Amino acid sequence: MFDTHAHLNFKRFKKDVDTIIAHMFAEGGFVGVVIPGTDLQSSKRAVELAEKYDGVYAAVGVHPHHNYDFFTGTSRKLIDDIEELLSSSKKIVAIGEIGLDRHTYEDTKYENYHVDEAFIQSQREIFIMQLELAKKHKLSVIVHNREAIRDLMDALTEAWDPYFEGRMVFHCCEPKQELLDFAIKHNIFIGIDGDITYTTEEALQKREFIKKVPRELLVLETDSPFLLPEPLRSEKKYPNTPLNLHLIAEYVAKCRGESTEELIKRTTANAQRLFQLAEHTTL
Repeated sequence: MFDTHAHLNFKRFKKDVDTIIAHMFAEGGFVGVVIPGTDLQSSKRAVELAEKYDGVYAAVGVHPHHNYDFFTGTSRKLIDDIEELLSSSKKIVAIGEIGLDRHTYEDTKYENYHVDEAFIQSQREIFIMQLELAKKHKLSVIVHNREAIRDLMDALTEAWDPYFEGRMVFHCCEPKQELLDFAIKHNIFIGIDGDITYTTEEALQKREFIKKVPRELLVLETDSPFLLPEPLRSEKKYPNTPLNLHLIAEYVAKCRGESTEELIKRTTANAQRLFQLAEHTTL
């Protein structure tokens, strides 16, 4: 298995990250995991973990929520700092997670945090700058979108380059036909997480959505420590970890009418292709 998105760099895993990673590769059937950054510090931590373990890779970048630093003028060097980090490790495989986000977060470290059109424009500028970094340094891209599909589509259309085909993923993709159509047209991977197992209206939509994703564009992710899949969520067995990826694989396989073994084989190969980690034959 390959978890394409797990925040093992977050403080929640400070005490047990070594144990989790050991279990993943010794008992969990994993061949890889990508740890994405959301700001400079978490990006640095992702690189530290990637350098420490075989099969662990890093993505570095600034999440749109943390663009607030740049927007308010407190950290104008964000992009320069991220680019400087790129020279620190060959285990960095992507820029991410980056994108656009109109959601208003109640739990935030930023005073007076609010989303307005000026902030969205700042997000867009930083997003495009980071896309350029990916192209310049020949890296893949992990795209975050929350409640900002139109903004995202406009930005990607403006900044699109054939280079990104087969090297971009829509992380925790919202179940919208517009996103899927764009992904199919541009050979963008679709990331599916544990929230597909929930009983919410969006989860129901995701279960229908996942049936339409081409098998060659599907990848799995846990978004650890978030999006704990059922039945663990109802049992409050937090936090989510990559070790729960098998639950997502089993659920997605059932939704699509495929065998779990074949789905894991295909999504693992897709993940390795997304991050340019191995040569592949068609499965």
